[in-house]
Amino acid sequence: MAIVNSATLNALRVSFSKKFQEGVARAQPQLTAIATVVQSSSKSNTYGWLGQFPKFREWIGDRVLNSMKEHAYAVTNKTFESTVAVLRDDIEDDNVSVYAPMMDEMGYAAAVFPDELAFPLLKAGFTTLCYDGQNFFDTDHPVNANVDGSGADTSVSNVIIDGAYVGEPWFLLDVSRSLKPIIFQERRKAQFNVMDNPDDEAVFMSNQFRYGTDMRCNVGYGFWQMAVGVKKTLGYQTVWDAISLMKSFKADGGRPLGLGKGKLLLVVPSNMEQLALQLKEREHIDDGSGTTVSNELRNKFDVLVADFL
Repeated sequence: MAIVNSATLNALRVSFSKKFQEGVARAQPQLTAIATVVQSSSKSNTYGWLGQFPKFREWIGDRVLNSMKEHAYAVTNKTFESTVAVLRDDIEDDNVSVYAPMMDEMGYAAAVFPDELAFPLLKAGFTTLCYDGQNFFDTDHPVNANVDGSGADTSVSNVIIDGAYVGEPWFLLDVSRSLKPIIFQERRKAQFNVMDNPDDEAVFMSNQFRYGTDMRCNVGYGFWQMAVGVKKTLGYQTVWDAISLMKSFKADGGRPLGLGKGKLLLVVPSNMEQLALQLKEREHIDDGSGTTVSNELRNKFDVLVADFL
């Protein structure tokens, strides 16, 4: 039987903290493959510059100051927590080993939690608004004929949809630029926290010590032009169609954005992993019509099998 004193609790704190960090180290989060991490220092961040791609002009006379479009797209930080209660009786009875896996799992969960926010947001892009007031994946993104927005808008689509398709969506992303399709806004990193003072009210009332973690963060959308959402059977031609669509995207004023030729990422759920890898790696592939052709998609993109799609 252990005596519950400061030495016992300090040793337990060190042990649990170590297990938490082991869980963090064991995790392999996928967040940074699709998201740019933005450090936040306030309750929310407003991304008024979304929608404006910088461009060059011949320098004649004074510089022309380009004002960013004020889309007022804001991402508000949220607070998330995970807590484990440890009975005082278990500490007295030397029965704390049963809690070690929970602390390890808490660390793992903290490391991958940003994935749990980012990938479902990507999947929800067909029904969730981005900076221009349209759904992130939409057929009606407005692109203006003039750089200053004074011209007529043209509707541009970044979706490929087959109305008869009943499977899960998949995505082609251009992740070669400084801003990726998803923004992960980080206000406070996850840390291991303890409330193990024997005089604490919770110990007195509930006979429990508390160990937990919390973080402040949220996710949002970047440029829709860097992503194509597809609700159509994954195959040789549909991947080509997605690449071609992305290559056609232009900024206001008609300037080509040069997307679709840099680092491309094919994001798929687990049930499409085998086919996605075949499209990426095989020298020859079925073109969808039953004809085997030379696979011009070979190594043209990376494949990410997302855990949280």
